Amino acid sequence: MPTDNLDMSVYGQFCPVARASEVFAERWTPLILREVGAGHHHFSEILKGLHRVSPSVLGQRLKTLERAGVVEARPNPAGRGSTYHLTEAGAQFSELIKLLGVWGQNWLEVGPEHLDPDFLMWKLFQHLERERLPAKRKVVRFEFDGLGRRYWLVLRRDDPDLCHSDPGFGDDLVVRANLEALVRVHLGQLSLADAQRGGRVRLEGSRDLARGMADWFPRSTFAAHARAVRFDPRAGAFVPATA
Repeated sequence: MPTDNLDMSVYGQFCPVARASEVFAERWTPLILREVGAGHHHFSEILKGLHRVSPSVLGQRLKTLERAGVVEARPNPAGRGSTYHLTEAGAQFSELIKLLGVWGQNWLEVGPEHLDPDFLMWKLFQHLERERLPAKRKVVRFEFDGLGRRYWLVLRRDDPDLCHSDPGFGDDLVVRANLEALVRVHLGQLSLADAQRGGRVRLEGSRDLARGMADWFPRSTFAAHARAVRFDPRAGAFVPATA
């Protein structure tokens, strides 16, 4: 088959797997579908959820998904621009995203290249369950060992927030943690209690807020499929809990 003028994003096969892959397997596309499927319809929300994609690439991918009939753009009811929603075809793709996440949770390891404090804090904020938050504002400061970065989660049932600079309300609780340990707690691989016992998460401040952290600290939507890990001091690394 001649390939001189073949679009490199096209497999040139009528097989449904090949044709679906031309849409689904493009870089960032599964993550865009993850964000829209999670109810993030504004361009800025999707951009934050992807974290490292450029606005121009996101715009290109959304147009590609529109042409494929997977995403539809609607007028923004709140003002300028558009909002993005899954079509019926996109909703079916979204189910594949969930299966992909379950597979990744079961079979793939977390490596140093996957650890990003900005992304972790954004996911924590996204996954906060408002009904579990205090009615009156409580501020939790997060610090990660050796990184010199600080983040503030403002826990308030009607209006939670994530701040990258001190919001000025005072800190009710300070969480000092090893980044990998807190990522694994969020993923459901490690209990908060075990992370604390191992000294990889340390809490200072309000005893009530600290005692209740296991309730309000959000877990990944894939946490139910996690395989438990423990920290092996001899290896200096997390290993399967059964090892």
